[in-house]
Amino acid sequence: MSATETGRQATLFPGESDEYRQARNDLLTAEMALRRQAEAVAEQRRALPPGGAVPDDYAFAEWDPATCGPRTVRLSELFEPGKDTLFVYSFMFNPDPSGRPLRSACPMCTSMMDGLDGELPHITQRISFAAATKAPVEVFHTHAHTRGWRNARLVSTAGTSYNRDYQAESDDAHQRPMANVFTRADGTIRHFWASELLLAPVEAGQNSRHVDFMWPLWAVLDSTPGGRPDWYPSLAYRS
Repeated sequence: MSATETGRQATLFPGESDEYRQARNDLLTAEMALRRQAEAVAEQRRALPPGGAVPDDYAFAEWDPATCGPRTVRLSELFEPGKDTLFVYSFMFNPDPSGRPLRSACPMCTSMMDGLDGELPHITQRISFAAATKAPVEVFHTHAHTRGWRNARLVSTAGTSYNRDYQAESDDAHQRPMANVFTRADGTIRHFWASELLLAPVEAGQNSRHVDFMWPLWAVLDSTPGGRPDWYPSLAYRS
């Protein structure tokens, strides 16, 4: 009997049956295979050749707390000193009930950022991060304040072609929740990776799951008997 098999035999919880333990051991084998596959995919991602050079040093709008108004910040300036990797998440706003464009925050994007904002002091030890939206930066800043975000750098891409260039917007101007990673070397900023699962061919019964890696909500629900219900997060809940 291998060490792994011995370890599995020793893993017992109160009251479980032999049937349960056998099924759980089979599941553990599948989980270990999934872990190996996840690392293999991550290694393949890290080995990507250089991506395309960014065509423009986009001029974004960022909220300036000193003036309580917008200021201009270039894509290149989102790279913090000493860091040559930048992660940009494209946050969606939808038209509000009155018809004004890009005023209503996406509940899904909000749920993800609610959790991610708390992790950013750790993430930004290694890389730079920004959340970008096509909505006015004033709208984004107000929403962030309402949610209690304290760490995310927020920018508006309005007036630039960034969303269209990096697949955060469809041909009909519909906003997409895309994640993009950029690198900087020898003075050149290049695109490294995007969450293209969102754009991949649709598979029956499969959600795109393109940004699940940064969203703990679904990972927690996946560990429960009910799994992922036919439910999506909301901006507020009744007590």
